[in-house]
Amino acid sequence: MSRPLVFVSACLLGQPVRYDGGHKRFPYLDVLANHLELRGICPEVGIGLGVPRPPINLVAVNGELRLLGVKDRSLDVSEKMREFARRQAPLMAQADGFIAKKDSPSCGMARVRVYDLAGNLLHKHGAGLFTAVLSQALPQLPIEEEGRLNDPALAENFLTRVFVHYRWRNLQAEGITPASLLEFHTRHKYLVMAHSMRAYRALGRMLADLKNSGPETAARYFAELMAALARPARRPNHVNVLQHLAGYLSDRLDCRDRRELTEVVETYRRGEVPLIVPLTLLRHHQSRIRNPYLAGQYYLEPYPAALGLRNAI
Repeated sequence: MSRPLVFVSACLLGQPVRYDGGHKRFPYLDVLANHLELRGICPEVGIGLGVPRPPINLVAVNGELRLLGVKDRSLDVSEKMREFARRQAPLMAQADGFIAKKDSPSCGMARVRVYDLAGNLLHKHGAGLFTAVLSQALPQLPIEEEGRLNDPALAENFLTRVFVHYRWRNLQAEGITPASLLEFHTRHKYLVMAHSMRAYRALGRMLADLKNSGPETAARYFAELMAALARPARRPNHVNVLQHLAGYLSDRLDCRDRRELTEVVETYRRGEVPLIVPLTLLRHHQSRIRNPYLAGQYYLEPYPAALGLRNAI
């Protein structure tokens, strides 16, 4: 597996699959395509609806969300969509993420419009039927909408999870052993700390006695890991991690370099510079000192640096 595999709502890739025969090409995917394998999927075409086709929307009927035709309420593709999602889940379990089309009644992740049978808007808190079923079947699969990827912090969080998921799939392909699971955790420890100190402690306790553990421990570990990473990392947590990592170098730095590193971390804490600034200085010192433990930490580069995501957070 040379690159993470991410499914994408096909219209975002420029494929003319929307109900009106158009598309919603998302230019940022051109950047991601340099680092990810992107594979299009259109659930509405997948269930046999043509292009063009009558538009559908989410409708609340007797307390249940259904996919009905906008003009012809007798057009009901709810069960077809749910069955399509269940059939696709095993295939998408071999992927590392899904980028969904926002506002779509089939693909939208959240904030999808929900109507009543008369066509009145009830609320904007629905989830597309395909994505809702998929997220229940694959709770560890990173899912994000293209609109939210315009937010640097949310994009950074999504790509972090995609690459962690990808490394986990590689670990599974090689065969998980107590030693390999412990190494995986060791290399992700500070990445976890940046997202949740509680999860950092809990995952450490979970792996404290691997001799008496089985496959269920690995499954539980990964579930809790991905749940922790789903919460975007906060600035105070990043500061805490930077200070911990600086400690691995401090005894090899002279007074001036230690003071400079401390001051740069402090400027980040105050919000005066982005995360990439203290990280760049930390990596600069690491390139000279070559601390082996620090070199193995994915926190320093959780995804390809060329993505530049930490330049804006």
